[in-house]
Amino acid sequence: MGIRKKSNKNPPVLSHEFVIQNHADIVSCVAMVFLLGLMFEVTSKFAVLFITVQYNVTISANEGPEETAVNHFHHGIKDLATIFFYMLVAIIMHAIIQEYVLDKINRKKHFSKTKHSKFNESGQLSAFYLFSFGWGASILLSENFLSNPVTLWEDYPHTLMPFQMKFYYICQMGYWLHALPELYFQKTKKEDIPRQLVYIFLYLVHIAGAYILNLNRLGLVLLVLHYFVELLFHVSRLIYFSNENRQMGFTIWAVLFVLGRLLTLSLSVLTAGFGLATAENQGFDLAAGNFNVLFIRITVLAAICLTQAFMMWKFINFQLRRWREHAQAQTLKKKQLPSKSKSKKDKANGVNGVNSHGADSPRARKEKSS
Repeated sequence: MGIRKKSNKNPPVLSHEFVIQNHADIVSCVAMVFLLGLMFEVTSKFAVLFITVQYNVTISANEGPEETAVNHFHHGIKDLATIFFYMLVAIIMHAIIQEYVLDKINRKKHFSKTKHSKFNESGQLSAFYLFSFGWGASILLSENFLSNPVTLWEDYPHTLMPFQMKFYYICQMGYWLHALPELYFQKTKKEDIPRQLVYIFLYLVHIAGAYILNLNRLGLVLLVLHYFVELLFHVSRLIYFSNENRQMGFTIWAVLFVLGRLLTLSLSVLTAGFGLATAENQGFDLAAGNFNVLFIRITVLAAICLTQAFMMWKFINFQLRRWREHAQAQTLKKKQLPSKSKSKKDKANGVNGVNSHGADSPRARKEKSS
């Protein structure tokens, strides 16, 4: 993210600077239009498509003598409207965190341009990862996915989702879509845009893939695991910016990062390679949401394995760069120590020379008398 310089001059209406400075207010007005649409009968049916979760299915469950209705949801084309609305909400929340939290800390700390950009990035992602990890973990616990891993592939296809799980996926896709216009709103540097586009694309492909292919349970577990590791990294980076001597968090993150990649591969192979491969419900049926065929299973595994390999490659480069910088800092310290000791010796010799040849020395008095 670039540094946004606030000027006292009001830019021309609808100019680039005007849109960048007031993008949160503009987006808030657009979101309010949808909310106001709920108040009128003519527009309420249209506004509901954007605000509420679609494709509700009511299933009666027998719990004891009474029947209870349980609401589940499946995905469809109308979800694009809901994702768009919550993308607007993500832009508004991004602006609130930036203005009322991160900008205030930046003014106190007086970071350099490079640290300013990285601090903003880690601050935004830390808030998102913390929220997503907590929300996702609560869904996993309520649905008992962790206590019984067989449910990751059992009874596939998992076309029906509880409300919390579907809304979680909607918000995830809305957030990562909002990151695209934020590249413009935050004046991101040109050299940083390709890197950010790569990880935005990877997030959207994997989240949307799990959602569309009805691998939502596996996707949720992998997202929670990944978000926990990423949360630790960005929190460690925020701590490092406050005090550069505190680097223990990076060491813990490095260990958990490798373990997270291994666990991700293990769960993916276990689910797609063994669980779905031995399931009774084999075949391709678009209407029923069944994608349990060999080609799709191999494609899913290949996508996950390639992504994990790419992340490990980036991780190794990051660690090598850190070790190289640490080695350079150590060599600079070693070079500075001898130079300091030499300067101290020279000063000491100069003082001794003054004392031995100064005006009060016997040699000086003898020269004066002669």
